[in-house]
Amino acid sequence: VEFHNTSLFIEGNIMLVKEIMTRAIKTITPETHLQEVASLMCLHRFSGLPVVEGEDELVGFLAERDVLRYLFPSIKDIMESTGGMGSFDFESMENDYQKILPLSAADLMIRNVITVNSEIPILKAVSVMAKSNFRRIPVADGKTLVGMISLGDIHRAIFMKNFSGTEK
Repeated sequence: VEFHNTSLFIEGNIMLVKEIMTRAIKTITPETHLQEVASLMCLHRFSGLPVVEGEDELVGFLAERDVLRYLFPSIKDIMESTGGMGSFDFESMENDYQKILPLSAADLMIRNVITVNSEIPILKAVSVMAKSNFRRIPVADGKTLVGMISLGDIHRAIFMKNFSGTEK
């Protein structure tokens, strides 16, 4: 990732993740049933939810793609199939959605969560997000979830800083 705006790197003028991250975030536990997870995702337009235990200890992340990936055949299944993609009845797979609703977040969540620290510059967070192809990422200090940050949050902050003409 290459950055061209050096005004964000003037000594003492670096915007940090903690300054713009969202602190009030919805979380789920490993025991949360997928029916509740799906409701949260669909009704509130969350594309993913951090999974926490105890005092906000981040133990996983469950994204829409993880739920959908569970429904459909793996690349390996498709490659091993003699008919390729044409041999799968995708319409009936959509109906299998009901079958996954009794599962819990722990059954589908990603356990090795990529995070950023709240003390890093926002453009460093962008580089982590770009490398992982994420639009949003959990912010954790150690194992403790402290917020979320998105590309939109970062873009807005840079725009506002440059548009307002004020320095932090």
